[in-house]
Amino acid sequence: MGMIPVIDFSKQDSIKPGIHEWDSTKLGVRQALEEYGCFEALFDPVVEHRSPVFRALEELFDLPLQTKNLCVSDKPFRGYYASPPPTSYESISADDVHIAENVEQLLTTRLWPQGNMSFSKTMVSFAQLVMELEKTIMRMISESFGVEKYVDELIDSTNYQLRAMKYEGSNTSEPTSGLVVHHDQNMLTLLYQNEVNGLEIQNKYGKWMSVKPSPNSIIVIIGESLSVWLNGRLSPPCHRVMMTENKVRYTIGVFAWTKGGYLVKAPKGLVDDKIPILFKPYDHEEFLKIFSTQLAQEVAYDVKTYCSI
Repeated sequence: MGMIPVIDFSKQDSIKPGIHEWDSTKLGVRQALEEYGCFEALFDPVVEHRSPVFRALEELFDLPLQTKNLCVSDKPFRGYYASPPPTSYESISADDVHIAENVEQLLTTRLWPQGNMSFSKTMVSFAQLVMELEKTIMRMISESFGVEKYVDELIDSTNYQLRAMKYEGSNTSEPTSGLVVHHDQNMLTLLYQNEVNGLEIQNKYGKWMSVKPSPNSIIVIIGESLSVWLNGRLSPPCHRVMMTENKVRYTIGVFAWTKGGYLVKAPKGLVDDKIPILFKPYDHEEFLKIFSTQLAQEVAYDVKTYCSI
């Protein structure tokens, strides 16, 4: 079924701008994203977080439904969500959980009024680790397209949302849908899963590839918002989750998107006579409000539809 590219980010200390390892890794990132829109990042530091993270996710989703429903937000795509049948998918999301106070306010104290310091520490340390990997990848992407002078402003305006996800196992001999086919709408998605596979990514020829990451790797997927920022130079891949085992699949993801009030627009260096501006500047939080209503009405809708010229 094919495999997505694997790129080694484990030696963070030796991957610094201006040295050979940085340039060779940067080239691999660009080639992978141009061909597949995603890659598997080998990232050894994540292994020590593996057991605590997935124990925390089990503890989280084992809570009673009425408790999980206490995680609410007036903003779309935050809080607790359970998909309607026949899919069996749950998620809990909160913004900027690399900041300890946010985890306490948005998750821990709502779910465990008596406190749960272990859960808080686990989520914060994982989010901080993966956020730094995301920043490295964004710097490589911006450099490879010659717009690195704009990336600090972009990173400073980024919301790092943590999303915990649970997929019930398939109790039939046939694969069952855990999450329907979709593009991500954000900048970058970084996913870390337990031992139960299910993620499938569609290549540009329409073939589905099963993704089977190792315990020390994170799946990196680009979204529509990054495509807009790069004036269409990269395209996000379609992906889905298909459950084939009668085991629970846990995934934790860091979803990077720009904060409300920041206008996503292509840098001047990516607009010229050959490639004119393709998208109007847009506020991603404003888009999400409309996107959530369109989803509720089962209308196909995405960032590019929202802001295409």
